[in-house]
Amino acid sequence: MYENKKQIGQCLMFNVFVERQMKKFAVIMSLIVAVVLVAWAAATMAGPDESPIRVGVILPLTGDLSKFGNIEKNSFVMGLEEINAAGGANGRPIELLFADDASKAVTGRSAAEKLIEQDKVIALTGGYSSEVTLAVASEADRRKIPLLITTGSADMITEIDWDYVFRINQPISEYSKTLIEFFQEVLELKSVVILHDNGLFGRSGAIEFSEQASALGWKIVLQESYEPGTLDFKPLLTKANAAKPDAVYMISYVNEAALLLKQSKELNLTPKVFAGAGAGFTLPAFLELAGSAAENVLSATLWTPQLPYPGAKEYYNNYLRRFGSATDYHGAEAYASIHVIADALKRTRELTPQGVREALVRTNMMTAFGPVRFISYGKKRQQNSLPTYVVQWQKGVLETVWPAIIATKPFVFPSQTELR
Repeated sequence: MYENKKQIGQCLMFNVFVERQMKKFAVIMSLIVAVVLVAWAAATMAGPDESPIRVGVILPLTGDLSKFGNIEKNSFVMGLEEINAAGGANGRPIELLFADDASKAVTGRSAAEKLIEQDKVIALTGGYSSEVTLAVASEADRRKIPLLITTGSADMITEIDWDYVFRINQPISEYSKTLIEFFQEVLELKSVVILHDNGLFGRSGAIEFSEQASALGWKIVLQESYEPGTLDFKPLLTKANAAKPDAVYMISYVNEAALLLKQSKELNLTPKVFAGAGAGFTLPAFLELAGSAAENVLSATLWTPQLPYPGAKEYYNNYLRRFGSATDYHGAEAYASIHVIADALKRTRELTPQGVREALVRTNMMTAFGPVRFISYGKKRQQNSLPTYVVQWQKGVLETVWPAIIATKPFVFPSQTELR
């Protein structure tokens, strides 16, 4: 009897405990529901998210390569203003966060880390020098943040098995193909001197040109590098002069490019032709620095405003009008890059880095720089494929001379001898 009374008491106490807990749970659930309803109501009244979508841009904005970096920054800003004026990405504005890599790989990597970790960007773009671009690409892929490369052109960058790295511009191996084709069609070359910057861009380009030229039976009579920032090229150019080459091919940034030509003129180095691998030879600053030594210099280029791409001429004219100086292929790459990023943001199924990456994979669009579609060919992955062109400085103007179908002027032979 006692045990029954004790058990009944325990049951009653348990029932009271359960009832109290249920009341507490009901109060908590009511509060949760109220909070959810308030949040839902606030979201409904506020409409869609209108906060900016952040994209990081890494460029050399100070130092020796800042001329390139600032042309690209100006072009990114021009493109961004057009995109946001047209509604941004599905009604949300895009915000570009610029970071200066100072042309140093370690600085570029740190900039990528900050943009990803602290600034919470959804994607990265930019990348000028190949060393910096390689470091940024490694960091972006490791952290699974899509990177659209604008300029860094060493072939190996898109030959590494990276899922989050894309490149809009042509690799360095493509720079010399059209130039060599032009040499074959117009000039009779038998010997070549190759002078190049000792960075990744210069080394890669020299190897590619040497292999392509040697395959045609041309003799490489001298192939030497120099350190970035070199001021006195006369010892190197004296060796080049002694080799008596038909052509001197140079892979240089703008300051060194101008010095090479000026000092070549002082030493009376007179090959049939001087030719550059884009980079410093197509910038308006090259003409300013080299002066008369720039006359008749050839260069590979990745773009000209005369190309029949929608918006190409308009971009060039708008840049000239706004900034008071000409742009070149570097600016066109940047201008196109932000349009490609915006297109991917509009098409992404999910506004996450993974979603943007999947949208970039499906990209198939036309830009002022040309068609953009990321494909695999040879050893390359997620690489855009475009032709290259040949330009020549003629009376202070950079004229397109090859292919003939888009030439703005015929080629001028430097020594004024007849073409074959």
